[in-house]
Amino acid sequence: MLNQVELHEKILYPVVRVRTGKAGGSGTVIYSRASTKDPSTYQSFVLTCAHVITNAIKIKMEWDGLLKKEIRKEFMEQVQVEVFDYVYLSQVNSSNSYRADIIAYDKTVDLAVLKVDTPKPLPFTATLIPKEKLDSLKVFDASYTSGCSLGHDPIVNQGQITYLTERIDNKVYLMSNSASIFGNSGGALFSADTGEQIGVTARITSLQLGFGVDIITWMGFCVSPQEIYKFLDEQEIQFLYNPADTFEECMLRRERKQKSALKQPTTMVDEELNDEEPFAEAL
Repeated sequence: MLNQVELHEKILYPVVRVRTGKAGGSGTVIYSRASTKDPSTYQSFVLTCAHVITNAIKIKMEWDGLLKKEIRKEFMEQVQVEVFDYVYLSQVNSSNSYRADIIAYDKTVDLAVLKVDTPKPLPFTATLIPKEKLDSLKVFDASYTSGCSLGHDPIVNQGQITYLTERIDNKVYLMSNSASIFGNSGGALFSADTGEQIGVTARITSLQLGFGVDIITWMGFCVSPQEIYKFLDEQEIQFLYNPADTFEECMLRRERKQKSALKQPTTMVDEELNDEEPFAEAL
């Protein structure tokens, strides 16, 4: 069992508020370490949902002088990450807002990683459940959701895992009855026993009743840790869970992977985030 200090440091303090213009949600600091190039500066990263930062991603048609034709180009604006400072263990004393760059995202799995634009260390980071422990998760395991519900400062709700392998759009989600609501998206589901992050809060159940919609806050869906690891591996950002890897090495691998992909013939398909899924809505 975690004591009061551990609960705060592992489950509450790593959670941040993410803002993109008129939209926003939550995020979780999952990495903050000294740079291998300059140990006096730190590199910090936040895990969130892709639909939280989608307003900062623009696809435009622009003329390419080399190819002599218009091509689709992606432009990513910076987003805001708000980190909270606490006193007397539980009381929010202040917050610091930082710009952050989107370094990776996947609309299909609804995950994104942000690089916080500050050389200062962020003192509290979440610990992702290790790969070798993934099979240990069970229904009835106690859990906490932690996020900025309705744009509020971070709020923690207690519950338990209620379903392990809910499939939505061919992706695996955990279901938990730890209450969540709009604004929790991008926040975290934590194990109450270990304080390890076991999911990313992403969707909530809604029920159409006549002309109204009822939100079932105790049927929340979190991106499973299996999908999180798959995303990190596919995006070549394994340094976020592998201490032997580095941000710089991962960026080189990503660049090589992107160049290789450009050489392959592709079929361009327009995709949009589905925020109107009738069964499980994005938070």
